[in-house]
Amino acid sequence: MDKPHAIIIGAGFTGCAAAHDLALRGFDVTVIERGEIASGTSGRTHGLLHSGGRYCVNDQESAIECIDENIILQKIAGQCIAANGGLFIALDEDDLQYEEAFVTGAQMCHIPIEQLSVKKALEIEPGINPAILAAYLVPDGTFDPLRLALAFAATAKKNGAIFHLYCQAEKIIMDGQRNVVGVRYWDRTWNEHLEIRGDIVISATGAWAGEIASMVGSSVPVLPTPGIMVAIADRLVERPINRMNVPGDGDIVLPQRRMVVIGTTSYQVDDVDYVPVIPEQIEMMCERGGELIPAILSGKTRGIYTSSRPLIGKASTARSIARTFKCFDHKETDDIGGLVTITGGKATTCRAMAEKTADVVCGKLGVSSPCLTKETRLLSYRKFYESYSR
Repeated sequence: MDKPHAIIIGAGFTGCAAAHDLALRGFDVTVIERGEIASGTSGRTHGLLHSGGRYCVNDQESAIECIDENIILQKIAGQCIAANGGLFIALDEDDLQYEEAFVTGAQMCHIPIEQLSVKKALEIEPGINPAILAAYLVPDGTFDPLRLALAFAATAKKNGAIFHLYCQAEKIIMDGQRNVVGVRYWDRTWNEHLEIRGDIVISATGAWAGEIASMVGSSVPVLPTPGIMVAIADRLVERPINRMNVPGDGDIVLPQRRMVVIGTTSYQVDDVDYVPVIPEQIEMMCERGGELIPAILSGKTRGIYTSSRPLIGKASTARSIARTFKCFDHKETDDIGGLVTITGGKATTCRAMAEKTADVVCGKLGVSSPCLTKETRLLSYRKFYESYSR
């Protein structure tokens, strides 16, 4: 019996994780990506492995997803992750007023936290603001974005998945019964226009999900919400430093290799392929990052970049939207068969997003095959560039 064939559009965290999941379930998998692996939003994240602490007060669904997936990713993708822990620190009375809600929220979301004395916090992170009023240790971590995506892709490739890079989806092919049967794409390397057919098409394009859905006259409630990040050319801390308050602009600083990254602003754009870098936001990021780590104010800027988060919803204020993920079966939403969209979420939850998507796909195609990704250790990211015989 022939294997079911899944075509995945997008090779960011979610697309690569979905390819890995479906390959383990016995699918033939083809991934189409208009650039390189993680060349969109996934390659522009600040690399926080969330403990859920940022969301445990106002978005507990996301917080629980994060801590659960944090534990799983450390087990299956430890090669890409620095499990260095993180700090939530209070700098003023407003932060202290948030403390009780933070502690209660962490307990409700089963996030292990440890209150530290100011002295102890300054001992383990001497670069933070010495005027802190309170500190809590949480199981945050950091990861290398490209390596994490490549580790999922390498394992998927080992199990038979095929990746077509620099291949941009141009059209979703449909039959006369409102069923999606394939994708027409532009191979930008050889300047050829090609078609591929399969049993199911999965859009894992994040902030671009609306553009893919529009190809079949459908829509998804995704709100592309960019944020500016600023990299400072010195590793000023050894773990993520969060401000203990409602998530806001410039309230987190993460170490990455020989630098730290300040994250992030939040605003809306009409064109996800054109995201302007706003000078006033850069200045604000450095000012607020400097409140957490004073040396940022005299540090040398190494880079400035943006990342368009695919938040779910149509609210006017992006930060009010829950950062959970959604899987849309377009047969249910628009009576269009053979197309599934996965969007929302964040890097920390990409494996869970892939599992949910694969469950939907298996249900649609009548495939009875369990998810194996919670226990399957990922191959080295380097293996993606090796050749395997089919």
